[in-house]
Amino acid sequence: MRWPPAGGVLTTHAEAAHDAHAAHPPEAHRSSRVEPAVLGMLLFIASEIMLFGSFFTAYFFVRVNGEAEWPLEPFELPKFVAGVNTAILVTSSFTIHWALQSIKRGNRAGLQAGLVLTLALGLTFLLTQVREYSRVGFNPGDGAFGTIFYGLTGLHGAHVFVGLTLLTFATIRAFRGHFSPAHHAGVEIPGIYWHFVDVMWIVVYSTIYLL
Repeated sequence: MRWPPAGGVLTTHAEAAHDAHAAHPPEAHRSSRVEPAVLGMLLFIASEIMLFGSFFTAYFFVRVNGEAEWPLEPFELPKFVAGVNTAILVTSSFTIHWALQSIKRGNRAGLQAGLVLTLALGLTFLLTQVREYSRVGFNPGDGAFGTIFYGLTGLHGAHVFVGLTLLTFATIRAFRGHFSPAHHAGVEIPGIYWHFVDVMWIVVYSTIYLL
C-alpha cells in the first residue's frame, strides 16, 4: 500500500483554504468605529468646507480690507426672500431626518414621505434662488461685490443641485423597496450631505445677507 506524498496532502489543504477564503473573504480591517461609507462622506465634506473657506476668505478680505461697497449702490439684497428660503432649507433637514429614522424603525411610508418632502423643499429653495438672480438687478461683473455674491451663492446652489440628485436616486430606491432597518446607507449618506448643505447655507445667509 502506497501513501500519498506529504506535499500532496498539504497542497490539497492549501487549495481548500484558498477556495474558502475566496468564497468568504474576511471583513476588512477598520481603524475607526465609523462605517467606511460614512467616513468617506465626512472626509469629502471636510474638503468641501475648505473649498467654501477659500470663497469666504475672499469675501472677508473685500469687506475688511477692500474698498468695495456692500451691497453695491443702489442695489439691495433681498433679505426677506433669502430668510424665507433659509427656513425652507432648514425644514428640509428635519424631513430628511424623519425619513432616516422612519426606515430605521421599518416604516417605509415614513421614509418615502420624508424623502419626497425633502426633494420638494430643496427644489423650492433652488427655484427661489434662481428667481432671485433674475430680479436682484446686478450681475457677477459688477465689481468685487457682484463676483463674490454670485460666487458664494452659486457655489452653494451647485451643492444643492448635487444633493437633490442624490436624494432623487434615494427616493427612487425607496419606492422600489431597497432599504431596510439593517441596510439604509443609501439614505444616511445623502442625508449627511444634505445636512452639510443646510448648515453651509445658514453661514452664507448670515454673512452675505445679514452682516
